[in-house]
Amino acid sequence: MLYFLGGIALLIIGYFVYGAFVEKILRPDDRKTPCVANPDGVDLLPLPLWKNMLIQLLNIAGIGPVIGVILGIKFGKIALLLIPIGCILMGAVHDYAAGMMSLRMNGANLPKIVEKYLGKTYASVFSWAMLILLLLVVAVFINVPAKLVSDSIFSNQNLFWCVAICIFIYYIAATLFPVDKIIGRVYPLFGALLILGSLAMFVSLLVFGFKDATIFNDCQAFSPFKEKNPIFPCLFVTIACGIISGFHATQSPIVARTMIAEKEAKLTFFGMMVAEGVIAMIWAQAALAIYNLEPNAITQSGPVVLGVITNRFLGSWMGVVTILAIIVLAITSGDTALRSARLSIGEMFDIDQVPIRKRIFTSLPLIGAVVVLLMWSNGADGSFKKLWNYFAWGNQLLSATALMTASAWLLSLNARFKVLVTLLPGMFMTAVVTTFILWTPGTEGHPVGIVPGGLGLVPSILCGVTISILFAAFVVYRGRKVLK
Repeated sequence: MLYFLGGIALLIIGYFVYGAFVEKILRPDDRKTPCVANPDGVDLLPLPLWKNMLIQLLNIAGIGPVIGVILGIKFGKIALLLIPIGCILMGAVHDYAAGMMSLRMNGANLPKIVEKYLGKTYASVFSWAMLILLLLVVAVFINVPAKLVSDSIFSNQNLFWCVAICIFIYYIAATLFPVDKIIGRVYPLFGALLILGSLAMFVSLLVFGFKDATIFNDCQAFSPFKEKNPIFPCLFVTIACGIISGFHATQSPIVARTMIAEKEAKLTFFGMMVAEGVIAMIWAQAALAIYNLEPNAITQSGPVVLGVITNRFLGSWMGVVTILAIIVLAITSGDTALRSARLSIGEMFDIDQVPIRKRIFTSLPLIGAVVVLLMWSNGADGSFKKLWNYFAWGNQLLSATALMTASAWLLSLNARFKVLVTLLPGMFMTAVVTTFILWTPGTEGHPVGIVPGGLGLVPSILCGVTISILFAAFVVYRGRKVLK
């Protein structure tokens, strides 16, 4: 219980203390925001602060802070310590910096920002990698909610494709219509479900915990998992949303286009990442409790464990409401992932996204690619697991790039030592993802890395640290070059 409540308290304190420190470095001011200076009525249009906060939270809080931590708590109670520390020092800074860079570049997407600060060569490779990741996000966030509806709510697997098609149609509509017409209107309802489900689980955990505190102890059955999955780098790939997620850097520009004042950025970007950290803590603690109560659940998939958690702690009726809240998390990230992909393609090929016919033209190849991914991921046993695994480490590759780009941006502003707020976490995440793709053996549920059979852990870490240092040197060079 101490780890749980202490971690949530640390997140709240971190917002006010470290958030204020980072705000002084990023320096939001009174200049005109993109929607005020250059409104287009589609993507660049003003929305009130409360709605921007809600959109940002639902955009970034996909299934990662639920399914990810259900898997990630198998590393033990250390996850309850690393979630708040990582969220404050890395994730919230990452989201805040990404949003501020976009605000300063007329709502630009991440590839355009990367091109300016890390160069065209790096950006050309990164742009396609990011686009692939966004398509993976869309496919994953159609799969998971469709499976939850068909399996956990109706217990009828035959409903999967019907539900998946309905979700995909919503994604397409949310992508094509102006941001205030669909996303701006349905998100308040979605947000209410999310808050209700999270609060219900929080209260239930307190009740169960005070009755029997032993359910919050480390579970002995975690030992086999820990032996096969070293904390570094695996924990930071398994738990993405809640600690840090590169996907968020693709979502912050969406809200940057609808903010009416830069001074709202801390609460909207830093604050909503902290809120996601709280959600992650709740579900990590719930998973730890259920693994102690029902050790057999350790071998089951994340969505199955989710159903066990809700039934055990909330009962059938409130459990369904909570599962609906998790479905909302997935859907409200998938819709904006497709929107972000459309906007990125528009920037890459200089396609004006104001006319509806051009938005449709830009979206068609993306829709086709998602259909292929959906068919493949559900065509054979294990395909969806592979999809999820590659999404996981690709996501953290994105976070490393976003933080390093922010570092070059701060250096271009002559920030000097203040750049460490983004450079150090950027180096850490570069080491994490590089180590992971060199080490991962392609067995025991891990994806195939770039070395057949994987390198040993120590050589992988040494390579990861070396590449991280070289990347940092490149970032310093690029930042000073832009400054000149």
